[in-house]
Amino acid sequence: MAERRTRGPGAHHEERRHQIADAVLAIVAERGLAAVSLSEVAVQAGISPGRVQHYFPAKRQLIEAAFERGNALSSARVRERTGRDLDAAEPRLVLTVVLTELIPYDATTEAHLRVRQSFHAFAFADETIAARLRVLYSDLHGRLGDLIRVGQRAGHVSAGLDARRTAVALVALAEGLAANVLIGVTSADDARESVLGAVADLYAA
Repeated sequence: MAERRTRGPGAHHEERRHQIADAVLAIVAERGLAAVSLSEVAVQAGISPGRVQHYFPAKRQLIEAAFERGNALSSARVRERTGRDLDAAEPRLVLTVVLTELIPYDATTEAHLRVRQSFHAFAFADETIAARLRVLYSDLHGRLGDLIRVGQRAGHVSAGLDARRTAVALVALAEGLAANVLIGVTSADDARESVLGAVADLYAA
């Protein structure tokens, strides 16, 4: 695999994209998704509107960049909470952390999940985005299914369960609860407890 560039124009380009994506996330956290515009992002990022437009010509592309950035930051938080080597971490812990990371618990995660939910809305009318999300979810469901299978082999999870189907259901539960948190139907604490309860039930074999 090619070594990631840390210097030169390529690194600067990636750093600028992160700067802009972080500005989008900050605006969403403070004022909501409706406040995102090329001019507002430029002010937040401390650069010119023309520079923002150079990297992201349309609002949808700004949301897409924030979606990618939010996912990357979320993955980093998962590693911080489970250990840098996910393969060496306890499978139930990784499963729990990944699922609870889908529930907003502070301004940063709320912004990320608002962007994430909005990106899903784009997918309803855009097959390109929908296809991309299907790939991402296929990977997520596969990884969580693998964790569940480890629990099955160890006798901690019922062998009769379909691991992948169970992973799909758990992710859907977490994201559905997250949507309810974001619109004020339920609290983040209650949503988290529901997810933790579902994981506990899974390991009650």
